[in-house]
Amino acid sequence: MLLFLAEYLTQFEAGFRVFQYLTFRGILGAGTALAISMLVGPTMIRRLNYHQVGQAVRSDGPESHLVKAGTPTMGGALILVAIAVSTVLWADLRNPYIWIVLLVTGVFGAVGWVDDYRKVIEKDSRGLPARWKYLWQSVAGLAAALYLYFAFDTAVTTELYLPFFKDFAWQMGPLFVVLTYFVIVGSSNAVNLTDGLDGLAILPTVLVGTALGVIAYLTGHVEFSSYLNIPYVAGSGELVVFCGAMAGAGLGFLWFNTYPAQVFMGDVGALALGAALGTVAVITRHEIVFFIMGGIFVLETVSVILQVASFKLTGKRLFRMAPIHHHFELKGWPEPRVIVRFWIITVMLVLFGLATLKLR
Repeated sequence: MLLFLAEYLTQFEAGFRVFQYLTFRGILGAGTALAISMLVGPTMIRRLNYHQVGQAVRSDGPESHLVKAGTPTMGGALILVAIAVSTVLWADLRNPYIWIVLLVTGVFGAVGWVDDYRKVIEKDSRGLPARWKYLWQSVAGLAAALYLYFAFDTAVTTELYLPFFKDFAWQMGPLFVVLTYFVIVGSSNAVNLTDGLDGLAILPTVLVGTALGVIAYLTGHVEFSSYLNIPYVAGSGELVVFCGAMAGAGLGFLWFNTYPAQVFMGDVGALALGAALGTVAVITRHEIVFFIMGGIFVLETVSVILQVASFKLTGKRLFRMAPIHHHFELKGWPEPRVIVRFWIITVMLVLFGLATLKLR
């Protein structure tokens, strides 16, 4: 929105051309989202406390979590508002990728909001029934996949690329829709599963989102993409603004979500942020690199799958509790130790994922 104003003012003052630079608007997007989160956060927490929008704690979980009962939740709505406002202010709204990412984020956030509302406000422990939750996630994920499949105007944008292999490019055709669906819906639920400890999910989201912003900038630049031998996706560079806003909003939320948390993001935040990461990864054609950088999300999801499969097939559990962060808690690790170690692992995985851009 403000980009249009800057373009108009350029005819009077050449200095406004600085707003044409993606990196500058990405920084502004991050700063704006961070400011919104930091300024609105205290008021939001007070309002959630006033209306008794408190988190319910699993009775079969670690005993240390019992003190978390009643902590305000649904704080993820603040993250989404900060992202949306910042993106609309600083992004080029003529870019279709901006709108598809915003819409996917919004729809998945709405699904999470309904689930949180039924759990917290209506006191229905089941929340939104799983079949309905996955139905609406699937509808949104499939719609996004179909749109991207028909919107991409070059063959390169529907090819699958593998890190370390510069000459590998598999034209997926309609299978692109299937892959995109699983990336978006899968990453949404993976982040949601990870969101079980104070700050455990939000900082990896910020780190991975920032790295995807770097990738978006490179894939949207003809010369950089050619030099690195990565796919060139025209217009994808504008996602730098969205990723910057996501990073800023996430860091602002972490200020209140760090241990011991004053507020939880709830499904409204976790489902939306996971879907946003997956969508950006698909648009930039770096799904495999995204899986590497988001290794903690993958580990949490796989631990649940293995736990359920093992119990159904053998009657035994592989872990003391799933997702796996609870397993380490029950082994005696203090919650902050689990959180920080998972953060450190994410930093290493993100750096490794970025290194694959050159190691081809």
